[in-house]
Amino acid sequence: MREVVLLGSTGSIGTQAVDVIRRNPGKFRVVGLSAGRNVELLCQQAKELNPDFVAVSDPELALDVAAELSIPVLRGDEGVSELAGKGVHTVLNGITGAAGLLPTLAALEAGSQLALANKESLVIGGPVVKAAATPGQIVPVDSEHSAIAQALRSGTHGEVRRIILTASGGPFRGYSKERLRAVTVQDALRHPTWNMGRVVTINSATLVNKGLELIEAGYLFDVPLKDIVIAVHPQSVVHSMVEFYDGSTIAQASPPDMRLPIALGLGWPERVEDAVPPVDWTKANDWHFEPLDTEVFPAPDLARQVGEKGGSWPAVYNAANEIAVDAFCAGDIRFDQIVETVAECVAAYTQPNGPTTVASVLAADEWARTLASELVEAKAGE
Repeated sequence: MREVVLLGSTGSIGTQAVDVIRRNPGKFRVVGLSAGRNVELLCQQAKELNPDFVAVSDPELALDVAAELSIPVLRGDEGVSELAGKGVHTVLNGITGAAGLLPTLAALEAGSQLALANKESLVIGGPVVKAAATPGQIVPVDSEHSAIAQALRSGTHGEVRRIILTASGGPFRGYSKERLRAVTVQDALRHPTWNMGRVVTINSATLVNKGLELIEAGYLFDVPLKDIVIAVHPQSVVHSMVEFYDGSTIAQASPPDMRLPIALGLGWPERVEDAVPPVDWTKANDWHFEPLDTEVFPAPDLARQVGEKGGSWPAVYNAANEIAVDAFCAGDIRFDQIVETVAECVAAYTQPNGPTTVASVLAADEWARTLASELVEAKAGE
């Protein structure tokens, strides 16, 4: 039985991971759970799964959990990192945003296999995370990166010519720039194929999420960003592809259900039987692919630019986006001003000299949040 810790257990990834574990009794034992503010669900999960520890990033809410449960409750961001560093076999990091970086490093330093759904860990701290990880220690959980990892089993790294990162195109595929000005938060949260949390859903609508995945893929698979292309695939059945130098392209296909890459991340390198229903090949299936409209959706190209610069540039991209997304959801800025704000922060940034460290990444993150907050305040009501 494999011992696991689930970070962000009350979020979209975490609740689906709990479902995978629930449907595979005897395969996994949950040692720890962590959550941010949804402590009611956290307590329900703890009573069902009987972990040894829980962690709550909000210190005040941790007191409420401690009164409800009879197990140790770790408090604050430090408590989440402590839980990640317990040294269990597998840590699933399903935390959203830059807050996932320190728990990622804690899990790696403790020697755990890291099932990584928190793409921001690699996006903002790529050099630091890569230096902390041993070969094969990080197992990708994003559906696209899981697909790439599976396809790469078909050949050696030296045989890879390109990676094709697929994108659904989000709810606004085919829109013009002018039409994007009028979309609402409710419009942006209506993803056509995936059921995800608020931030990831908005990021998928702006295509910022694809930009983050582009940077993450470069770090995960040691492929230059110029050799990663994006193809829009609205059906979200082909999750990504690897093109080899002989002209062969290997694709991974399955219905759009995150339980498959989650199950593979928890069980890696073994597959979990019947993680999701497969494609029904007795019925007609139409799969469509088209190029990304980079003029209407410039976020992936901007991500490619900051990814090629490296260092703490991607941290600026990510932090500015997190602030802008919150501002959009609060009704302070328009949808099209999210990426506009990110681009302005990137244009204003000057990376300091010296190596990339946790401190330099967090400093860039803080700088970008400050500037982005000022920018969205100035944009409010435009």
